Amino acid sequence: MNHSNHNSGDAGRVYWRVEGSLLELTTVRPIAFFTWNGQTFIERWMRRGLVLVMAVLRPFLYAANRVFATRVVHTVLRGVSRDRLDLLGEEYFQYKLKPQLKPEGVRELKGLIDSGADVVLVSQGLDHVMGPLARHLGVKWVIANRLEFRDGIATGRLLDPVIRPRGVFARITGAGPDGRRAPDQLARDLNLGSDDRGVDALQAAVISSERHLPVFERPIVHFGSGRQTEPLSVRSALAGKHVMLIGVTGFIGKVWLVNLLMDLPEIGRIYLLIRRQKSNPAQGRFEKLVEESPVFDPLYKRYGAGLARFLRERVEIVEGDVSAPDLGLAPNVSQALRRNLDLIVNSSGLTDFNPDLRDALLTNVDAAVSVVEFVRKSDHAGLLHLSTCYVAGTRDGRVGETLRPNYTPAGLANFDADAEWRSLHELVKQAAVKAESAEVTEELRRQAVQKEHASKDLKGAALENQIRKNRVRWLRNYLTEAGKKRANELGWPNTYTLTKSLAESLIHKYGAGLPIAMVRPAIVETSVEKPFLGWNEGINTSAALSYLLGTYFRQLPSNERKRLDVIPVDSVCRGMTLIAASIVERRNAQIYQLATSVTNPCDMRRSIELTSLAHRKHYRALEGMESWLRLRFDAIPVSKQRYERMSAPAQKAIIKSIQRIVSPLPLRKMPLARAERNLEKVEKLIELFEPFILLNEHDFVAENVEKLAYALVPEERANFGYDTRSIDWWEYWINIHIPALRRWTYPLIEGRPLEARPSRSFQLAESESNGEAIKTGTNGATWRYS
Repeated sequence: MNHSNHNSGDAGRVYWRVEGSLLELTTVRPIAFFTWNGQTFIERWMRRGLVLVMAVLRPFLYAANRVFATRVVHTVLRGVSRDRLDLLGEEYFQYKLKPQLKPEGVRELKGLIDSGADVVLVSQGLDHVMGPLARHLGVKWVIANRLEFRDGIATGRLLDPVIRPRGVFARITGAGPDGRRAPDQLARDLNLGSDDRGVDALQAAVISSERHLPVFERPIVHFGSGRQTEPLSVRSALAGKHVMLIGVTGFIGKVWLVNLLMDLPEIGRIYLLIRRQKSNPAQGRFEKLVEESPVFDPLYKRYGAGLARFLRERVEIVEGDVSAPDLGLAPNVSQALRRNLDLIVNSSGLTDFNPDLRDALLTNVDAAVSVVEFVRKSDHAGLLHLSTCYVAGTRDGRVGETLRPNYTPAGLANFDADAEWRSLHELVKQAAVKAESAEVTEELRRQAVQKEHASKDLKGAALENQIRKNRVRWLRNYLTEAGKKRANELGWPNTYTLTKSLAESLIHKYGAGLPIAMVRPAIVETSVEKPFLGWNEGINTSAALSYLLGTYFRQLPSNERKRLDVIPVDSVCRGMTLIAASIVERRNAQIYQLATSVTNPCDMRRSIELTSLAHRKHYRALEGMESWLRLRFDAIPVSKQRYERMSAPAQKAIIKSIQRIVSPLPLRKMPLARAERNLEKVEKLIELFEPFILLNEHDFVAENVEKLAYALVPEERANFGYDTRSIDWWEYWINIHIPALRRWTYPLIEGRPLEARPSRSFQLAESESNGEAIKTGTNGATWRYS
């Protein structure tokens, strides 16, 4: 956060001294508050000792030199992050200073602001505290003490000018509600000089009261000529075009659909390929989606009763199966789509890290090949395929936007993705045969008979039914472990990244010569703007881990320098729309990465601290001993060795020891059994996320999408521009992302229902009769809101 100086002159500006008129603010108390709320317990006690020493020495230092005394006191904050000081500054003002504001001084200041004066608050406090005060009072500018930061960590040195405390007599004479000070007098009081240079120095010390993040504009230079240098208009490229979206029921798919309908109503037609689920047809699934998902709220707010007509003109549901030949479409539908489609967007995929290998192959690989075959048979359709940045696997360093066919992170020679794909399918067939073998059947029979809840005389049809259930479970577990094992052998951390990488290689092979772009998002998280501020769903990304950091769990094994590559879902959707336009215009690259680790990096140290600070802000607003305790348990990054020695693994070992000691006793239930299960869950969760928080220092380049954003015509940048450089991670983590997880995903983790919403019903139909919504096809829509 770099505050920009305000150098527009002193005309109409009024300087207002905070101390005496608004607050009785001391130097040591805010610093003591900061030190009492350090990140680690050891840090807190060490800083408390230093503050005590400073409190004893301060009167003598103050008598000698007030500026020097102020500098010395602030050295206690060396090593504290800017993020922590910003949050604690807000907290200190909200809960400590705000109740102590002097009403007379506030009224006087408000009257001055209402008269149109450009007020500047002047205080000996830190800008982390004075900023929230100024914003609360409606003041735009402040002069306050500022710490020097390097890489976001305070050095303990105050920047010039140092705002020294008032003298003894000033505290007596300046105690009234009127805090106005003449510029020349104020410059003398602050020891800035008594001539015009002092006033100039005073003016140069003015900073904004708002938190600011510098926006980095990176120039784009194209070497050589080509169509890429031509302006890009999303509206011109996609107006009237026919697009088929596969995966609308997913997190990204829903957001992209709604954003496209909101920002580009001139789109020709959007076909939604949805798979039938048993007795629930595709149309019914979409109806339920619109009824229940908050993503569609902006569309209803904009179109109200006219939403039915709008959707009828632009959206059509087609029932199919993306993994089946010809996408499982009816022949007449398939023929029409091949003729009319301009673009297919495949955002479908199984995002579980280690699913059943059958499901992973079917959804992530077979489906991708099926879509490419459909595009090959189409008249002019292009393809946008959604992959993931983490196809890079277990490797370190900068990851460029290139596709290496038959790639493995382990660097296996003569690896062939096509042969691997077929080999994995053969493994699935062999596993199914093995599950029916006599050896496995006998083991399953033994398990069924010995099962604790089973009847002792289990036999006949009941026994066979239990064996059948056990066989289904055995095969699922076997294929889950087989997929994970093969992924690890080839250098991927899990089955998900293995199958996504195989899909890329197969698309490259079978889609040669076709207009195809493969899009690799990083970790997709909460929206910052669209469809609305703070939308998230599901628990497959960082939700479970951030939830854990909001409990009493403190020590997370992680690499502090590793960049956690998080990107808001609406940034991903903006990138997808730009890429879609480039495919239609045949100016696309083969690979696009949508990531922040290069453009706007946020390392694990900062991510963990921001998560803890967000939880602290939540618990600070609550009452009760539980909240009071939780806000003091900040998570910290530790080494894997310390985690194993002092965290969940060590705690579980202690519990097991206790259980061994008491096992001879005739107890109905083993003590601490629930605690042991919880610690096992923590261990599994940490193991699952280790590749993303501890191992593999990836830096994902995202230049290709920035080139498209740079080429975008100016009038469309507000709606379609892609910019991850201006994301303020402090604001995002504390006020957007974690609150969104608390609202949309933490209840799912805890087994609680989401917040109640007004019920609404939606049916696709072409007309209404007698007030009843009638289904007459897949091309119309009616909306009923209650």
